[in-house]
Amino acid sequence: MYVIVGLGNPGKDYALTRHNIGFIFVDYLAAEHGLTFKGSKWQAETVKGQLWGQSVLLVKPQTYMNKSGLAVGQIANFYQVPNENIIVVHDDLDLELGRTKIVVNRGAGGHNGIRSLIEHLGGNDFVRFRFGIGRPQTAEAVSNYVLSRFSSPEQQVLAESLANLEQGVALLVSQGVMVAMNKVNSEKD
Repeated sequence: MYVIVGLGNPGKDYALTRHNIGFIFVDYLAAEHGLTFKGSKWQAETVKGQLWGQSVLLVKPQTYMNKSGLAVGQIANFYQVPNENIIVVHDDLDLELGRTKIVVNRGAGGHNGIRSLIEHLGGNDFVRFRFGIGRPQTAEAVSNYVLSRFSSPEQQVLAESLANLEQGVALLVSQGVMVAMNKVNSEKD
Protein backbone atom coordinates (compact mmCIF):
# COMPACT_ATOMS: atom_id res chain seq x y z
CA MET A 1 0.00 0.00 0.00
CA TYR A 2 1.03 3.57 -0.71
CA VAL A 3 -0.10 6.58 1.29
CA ILE A 4 -0.22 9.83 -0.68
CA VAL A 5 -0.38 12.83 1.63
CA GLY A 6 -1.27 16.29 0.44
CA LEU A 7 -0.16 18.96 2.89
CA GLY A 8 -2.41 21.93 3.52
CA ASN A 9 -4.65 23.70 5.98
CA PRO A 10 -8.34 22.84 6.43
CA GLY A 11 -11.16 25.31 5.92
CA LYS A 12 -12.53 27.65 3.28
CA ASP A 13 -10.09 30.43 4.15
CA TYR A 14 -7.18 28.29 2.98
CA ALA A 15 -8.84 26.52 0.04
CA LEU A 16 -6.96 26.97 -3.24
CA THR A 17 -4.08 28.90 -1.66
CA ARG A 18 -0.46 28.27 -2.61
CA HIS A 19 0.29 26.65 0.74
CA ASN A 20 -2.51 24.13 0.06
CA ILE A 21 -1.04 22.71 -3.15
CA GLY A 22 -0.90 19.29 -1.48
CA PHE A 23 -4.65 19.34 -0.80
CA ILE A 24 -5.25 20.63 -4.33
CA PHE A 25 -3.28 17.71 -5.77
CA VAL A 26 -4.93 14.91 -3.79
CA ASP A 27 -8.35 16.46 -4.55
CA TYR A 28 -7.34 16.39 -8.23
CA LEU A 29 -6.31 12.72 -7.96
CA ALA A 30 -9.55 11.78 -6.22
CA ALA A 31 -11.63 13.55 -8.89
CA GLU A 32 -9.64 11.99 -11.75
CA HIS A 33 -10.16 8.49 -10.32
CA GLY A 34 -13.76 8.85 -9.12
CA LEU A 35 -12.93 8.77 -5.40
CA THR A 36 -14.64 10.75 -2.62
CA PHE A 37 -12.93 11.87 0.59
CA LYS A 38 -14.50 11.21 3.97
CA GLY A 39 -13.49 11.96 7.54
CA SER A 40 -11.57 9.42 9.56
CA LYS A 41 -10.51 8.72 13.10
CA TRP A 42 -7.00 10.02 12.38
CA GLN A 43 -7.75 13.75 12.15
CA ALA A 44 -7.63 13.51 8.38
CA GLU A 45 -9.86 13.22 5.35
CA THR A 46 -9.01 9.96 3.58
CA VAL A 47 -10.08 7.83 0.64
CA LYS A 48 -8.76 4.44 -0.40
CA GLY A 49 -8.65 3.16 -3.97
CA GLN A 50 -6.74 1.25 -6.62
CA LEU A 51 -4.47 3.56 -8.60
CA TRP A 52 -1.82 2.45 -11.07
CA GLY A 53 -2.22 -1.18 -10.03
CA GLN A 54 -1.65 -0.51 -6.32
CA SER A 55 -3.74 0.03 -3.21
CA VAL A 56 -3.45 3.74 -2.41
CA LEU A 57 -4.73 5.83 0.49
CA LEU A 58 -5.09 9.56 -0.24
CA VAL A 59 -4.77 11.72 2.88
CA LYS A 60 -5.53 15.36 3.74
CA PRO A 61 -4.50 15.96 7.37
CA GLN A 62 -6.98 18.22 9.18
CA THR A 63 -4.51 19.17 11.93
CA TYR A 64 -3.24 22.26 10.10
CA MET A 65 0.02 22.24 8.22
CA ASN A 66 2.42 22.51 11.15
CA LYS A 67 1.00 19.42 12.88
CA SER A 68 0.49 17.20 9.82
CA GLY A 69 2.70 14.50 11.29
CA LEU A 70 0.16 13.76 14.03
CA ALA A 71 -2.40 12.41 11.55
CA VAL A 72 0.07 10.82 9.14
CA GLY A 73 1.96 9.05 11.93
CA GLN A 74 -1.26 7.47 13.20
CA ILE A 75 -2.24 6.35 9.70
CA ALA A 76 1.21 4.89 8.98
CA ASN A 77 1.10 2.96 12.27
CA PHE A 78 -2.43 1.65 11.72
CA TYR A 79 -1.75 0.40 8.18
CA GLN A 80 1.86 -0.61 8.95
CA VAL A 81 3.07 1.39 5.95
CA PRO A 82 6.85 1.81 5.75
CA ASN A 83 8.08 5.38 5.34
CA GLU A 84 9.36 4.65 1.82
CA ASN A 85 5.72 4.01 0.77
CA ILE A 86 4.58 7.41 2.05
CA ILE A 87 4.48 10.08 -0.66
CA VAL A 88 4.08 13.69 0.47
CA VAL A 89 3.16 16.56 -1.85
CA HIS A 90 3.88 20.05 -0.53
CA ASP A 91 4.52 23.63 -1.63
CA ASP A 92 8.03 24.89 -2.27
CA LEU A 93 8.97 28.56 -2.58
CA ASP A 94 12.36 27.76 -4.11
CA LEU A 95 10.92 26.22 -7.29
CA GLU A 96 9.16 28.06 -10.10
CA LEU A 97 5.40 27.65 -10.29
CA GLY A 98 4.55 24.16 -11.51
CA ARG A 99 8.09 22.77 -11.30
CA THR A 100 8.37 19.52 -9.34
CA LYS A 101 11.33 17.84 -7.67
CA ILE A 102 11.39 14.51 -5.86
CA VAL A 103 13.53 14.22 -2.74
CA VAL A 104 14.11 11.51 -0.14
CA ASN A 105 16.18 11.60 3.06
CA ARG A 106 16.27 15.39 3.26
CA GLY A 107 15.69 17.80 6.11
CA ALA A 108 12.63 20.00 6.51
CA GLY A 109 14.25 22.99 4.80
CA GLY A 110 12.23 25.38 6.97
CA HIS A 111 8.89 23.71 6.12
CA ASN A 112 7.06 23.14 9.41
CA GLY A 113 4.70 20.55 7.94
CA ILE A 114 7.67 18.46 6.83
CA ARG A 115 9.34 18.96 10.21
CA SER A 116 6.21 17.52 11.89
CA LEU A 117 6.21 14.53 9.53
CA ILE A 118 9.87 13.77 10.23
CA GLU A 119 9.17 13.90 13.95
CA HIS A 120 6.08 11.66 13.89
CA LEU A 121 7.33 9.19 11.27
CA GLY A 122 10.64 8.79 13.07
CA GLY A 123 12.76 9.74 10.08
CA ASN A 124 12.99 11.57 6.78
CA ASP A 125 13.00 8.48 4.54
CA PHE A 126 9.57 9.19 3.04
CA VAL A 127 9.25 10.48 -0.52
CA ARG A 128 8.55 14.17 -1.08
CA PHE A 129 7.24 15.82 -4.22
CA ARG A 130 8.25 19.46 -3.83
CA PHE A 131 5.79 21.46 -5.95
CA GLY A 132 6.96 24.92 -6.95
CA ILE A 133 4.79 27.88 -6.04
CA GLY A 134 7.47 30.48 -6.83
CA ARG A 135 8.46 33.46 -4.73
CA PRO A 136 6.61 36.76 -4.42
CA GLN A 137 7.52 39.29 -7.13
CA THR A 138 7.42 42.13 -4.62
CA ALA A 139 8.61 42.64 -1.06
CA GLU A 140 5.38 41.00 0.06
CA ALA A 141 5.83 38.90 3.18
CA VAL A 142 6.27 35.21 2.42
CA SER A 143 3.49 34.30 4.88
CA ASN A 144 1.03 36.50 2.95
CA TYR A 145 2.22 35.07 -0.36
CA VAL A 146 1.84 31.39 0.55
CA LEU A 147 -1.67 32.07 1.87
CA SER A 148 -2.72 33.92 -1.30
CA ARG A 149 -4.70 32.34 -4.13
CA PHE A 150 -3.33 31.66 -7.60
CA SER A 151 -3.98 34.32 -10.27
CA SER A 152 -5.88 33.37 -13.45
CA PRO A 153 -2.70 32.91 -15.53
CA GLU A 154 -1.16 30.88 -12.69
CA GLN A 155 -4.27 28.68 -12.55
CA GLN A 156 -3.64 27.66 -16.17
CA VAL A 157 -0.05 26.66 -15.32
CA LEU A 158 -1.36 24.85 -12.25
CA ALA A 159 -3.90 22.83 -14.27
CA GLU A 160 -1.17 21.57 -16.63
CA SER A 161 1.24 20.92 -13.77
CA LEU A 162 -1.19 18.75 -11.79
CA ALA A 163 -1.41 16.28 -14.69
CA ASN A 164 2.40 16.17 -14.88
CA LEU A 165 2.62 15.67 -11.12
CA GLU A 166 0.20 12.74 -11.36
CA GLN A 167 2.41 11.16 -14.03
CA GLY A 168 5.39 11.46 -11.70
CA VAL A 169 3.53 9.87 -8.77
CA ALA A 170 2.20 7.09 -11.04
CA LEU A 171 5.74 6.39 -12.25
CA LEU A 172 7.00 6.22 -8.67
CA VAL A 173 4.24 3.82 -7.59
CA SER A 174 4.62 1.57 -10.65
CA GLN A 175 8.39 1.64 -11.25
CA GLY A 176 10.03 2.90 -8.08
CA VAL A 177 11.54 6.05 -6.65
CA MET A 178 14.79 6.01 -8.66
CA VAL A 179 13.02 5.77 -12.03
CA ALA A 180 10.63 8.56 -10.99
CA MET A 181 13.45 10.76 -9.67
CA ASN A 182 15.48 10.33 -12.86
CA LYS A 183 12.49 11.33 -15.00
CA VAL A 184 10.90 14.08 -12.90
CA ASN A 185 14.09 15.73 -11.63
CA SER A 186 15.63 15.89 -15.11
CA GLU A 187 12.61 17.60 -16.72
CA LYS A 188 13.23 21.16 -17.80
CA ASP A 189 10.73 24.00 -17.50
